[in-house]
Amino acid sequence: MGFIKEFKDFAMKGNLVDIAVAFVMGGAFGKVVTSFTEGVVSPLIGMIGGADLSKNVFTLKEKVTDAAGKVTSEAVELKYGDFLTAIINFIIVAFVMFLVIKAINSMKKKQEEAPAAPSSTDALLMEIRDSLKK
Repeated sequence: MGFIKEFKDFAMKGNLVDIAVAFVMGGAFGKVVTSFTEGVVSPLIGMIGGADLSKNVFTLKEKVTDAAGKVTSEAVELKYGDFLTAIINFIIVAFVMFLVIKAINSMKKKQEEAPAAPSSTDALLMEIRDSLKK
């Protein structure tokens, strides 16, 4: 039973649970960012460039059809628009994570800067020390 208890203690540690929650939240946040990029950013960039960013492709080889209209060979395309969209997604996620980490670090710094109030025992010992100095 020692192995199962050890595993249970490991699985229920705060850090592991926090990581699991962060993983789920990160997945959901990734979907939100992808939707934002595909639905808002790409069309706006497309207005400037003339076409939806995610639809931009560079055709290396055209689709080949025979006389009957049957496709004999598919087109080969570099979908650089999808790649650029993924880069924009990454930049947005990285920037938001930077802001979150920066906020967490500033909160930790404030906690470290705040002096701890002396305990009642410490206060009593300081009072005795001060009275002995007189």
